[in-house]
Amino acid sequence: MSSVELPIFDKTGTEVGKYSVDTDKIADRISSQLLHDAVVMYRSNLRTGSAKTKTRAEVAGHKKKMYRQKGTGNARAGHRRSGVRRGGGHIFAKQPRDWSYRMPQKALRIATRMAVTSKITGQQVTLIDSLQFTAPKTKEAAGVLKALKLNGTVLVAVESYNADLYKSFRNIKGVQILPVCDINAYVVLKPKKVLFTKAALDAFVASVPSKQ
Repeated sequence: MSSVELPIFDKTGTEVGKYSVDTDKIADRISSQLLHDAVVMYRSNLRTGSAKTKTRAEVAGHKKKMYRQKGTGNARAGHRRSGVRRGGGHIFAKQPRDWSYRMPQKALRIATRMAVTSKITGQQVTLIDSLQFTAPKTKEAAGVLKALKLNGTVLVAVESYNADLYKSFRNIKGVQILPVCDINAYVVLKPKKVLFTKAALDAFVASVPSKQ
């Protein structure tokens, strides 16, 4: 059993308690290969696949032979749409394609738990007792991050979706806010730091099955 004690802070950055988490319960090992495969899949699924160039059949121009085959002193030539001529179609034209694919759901869930464990053991997780705003307040949200000394890219994981919280954090550069049920290995590993609310981490630990 590997237990890690995380300090719990309030909005002012004052330590108000400790949180003990068993990392072995979340993930008893960390597979760099599985994490790599999961991240590659998520990034591939973000590709739009909309790259498109025109073939010879799609560019404008007539298909008549430019000049006769012999007797001109020039090399043989076909029509103006040829890919070897300026303004012609691409010989190996790019076509729209779907880059998305899926890994088994069980593997992705394990990868998410491994990613969270790696952040905890790497001291890249900050825990806050609660995070509640009565209205969208970006200035207050930025003040919380500053008090907790969270600079650069940050993932804010909360227990459930909250419109006031989402609107408060969405305009801060490098900050992403998600309910804990929507996090995955890619969004956890991408930022330098992860900010969990205590309730969010409780919900995440409770979602881990007893037998992996």
